[in-house]
Amino acid sequence: MDVHVSLGPVGDRTNSIYRQLSAAIVDGSLRGGEALPPTRDLAASLGVSRTTVSVAYDRLLAEGFTVTRRGAGTFVAADRTSISRSRAPHGRAVHPRAVWAGAGINPDRHDRAAYDFAIGVPDPALFPLAAWRRNVARELQSDSAVMRGYSNPAGVHRLRVAIARHIGLSRAVRAGEEDVIVTSGAQQAVDLVARVLVAPGDIVVVENPGYPPVRALFETLGARVVPVPVDADGIVVSELPARAKLVYTTPSHQFPTAVRASLDRRLDLLAWAESNNAVILEDDYDSEFHYGAGSLDPLQNLDRTGRVVYVGTFSKTLLPALRLGFLVAPASLAPALMAAKRLSDSHTDSVSQGALARLIDDGTFAAHLRKANRVYAERRDAIRSGLARELTPWLEVAPSVAGLHLFAALRPDRPLRTTAVREAAAAAGVGIQSVANFTVGPETPQSRLGFVLGYGAINTEHISLGIHRLAEVFARLS
Repeated sequence: MDVHVSLGPVGDRTNSIYRQLSAAIVDGSLRGGEALPPTRDLAASLGVSRTTVSVAYDRLLAEGFTVTRRGAGTFVAADRTSISRSRAPHGRAVHPRAVWAGAGINPDRHDRAAYDFAIGVPDPALFPLAAWRRNVARELQSDSAVMRGYSNPAGVHRLRVAIARHIGLSRAVRAGEEDVIVTSGAQQAVDLVARVLVAPGDIVVVENPGYPPVRALFETLGARVVPVPVDADGIVVSELPARAKLVYTTPSHQFPTAVRASLDRRLDLLAWAESNNAVILEDDYDSEFHYGAGSLDPLQNLDRTGRVVYVGTFSKTLLPALRLGFLVAPASLAPALMAAKRLSDSHTDSVSQGALARLIDDGTFAAHLRKANRVYAERRDAIRSGLARELTPWLEVAPSVAGLHLFAALRPDRPLRTTAVREAAAAAGVGIQSVANFTVGPETPQSRLGFVLGYGAINTEHISLGIHRLAEVFARLS
């Protein structure tokens, strides 16, 4: 391995070489068994005499940092790299603000269950990989402005046009390309809105149960986060605090209860926002997938006073790995959001943006959504049928006409601890999520608790056996 050693114009050069090499050995940059450069080569690269380097090597050998092998060279001793380079230096360590303690939400899952009803995960096997590869290659080969430097913080123009057309046709969102800002996933979109609107101490409302990463994000910005309950019609408007600055909501497919907010509740929320000079942050994260019943218009379509910021993502419709999302904002917020985006990361990956624009424009994305809808509808129906067949004594499946997951509530006369069920299910090879994981406050028998089952990550043929194993768990715990 090449070793970097720097020497100043003056000073004890032998000592400097020794100090830098011994430090690299102690902190693990040079690991046990690795060879040091030959003295002749290192001397030549540093512009010093071979004797200067040899004396430094002799000191390393004498102090046990290295060993020599006849005819082979000088090597790092195996027992001299036990001190981790991550160890804190002498003196007091630096620490983040207290609000960041435990703020890391949903670490990567490495222990996938055999029957995994994971939520928020689309099926990667459905991703139009061949078309995506072609489009990425075309972008890389093009002589466009996108390839010549930094691009518009709001996003590649072709993609903004394509997104505006797509959400206008599929979700009745009223937007032109000038209203669209492309982001690195929906989470960055929420972050940008919060940075522009929320000051430390401001009241921000989230749904309860709701999406933990968004709640944590608001808290790290110093907001006073107020959880407001959700009922069968959506977020309970009558419990919104009058001084709230921002309300985060998922009205088309509530996370995680799958409730679809009624039209009356949507209109009530818009009227409340106008009366209280508040902004509504509408996260429409997976509503492109809908089954049977027609979808209601988003809040953004019903808004007539510029109170709604609409957030969407391609993480659910395509792949989370692409990190492509967007927001649609009122004109009054657009300049500030553009500035926040520029300061955050300059712009989202331009090559991926161009590839996605091609995917939308040539009809591949629409065809992918039609195919995915058929597959996910089949899986959703299989889960509903399995729950009705084997788990009716314990669970009541809530209505759900959209998205990639459904919610099954515990029946009031079966007050099982959801944590115990989830852990026992995991031991049986079944991955499910408890709504308690998304709820602020303790789990009580009076809470409308239950389980969330996703159908993006599990094959249709595995659903029946997974449900059967889950039924065995419930029977054993009852």
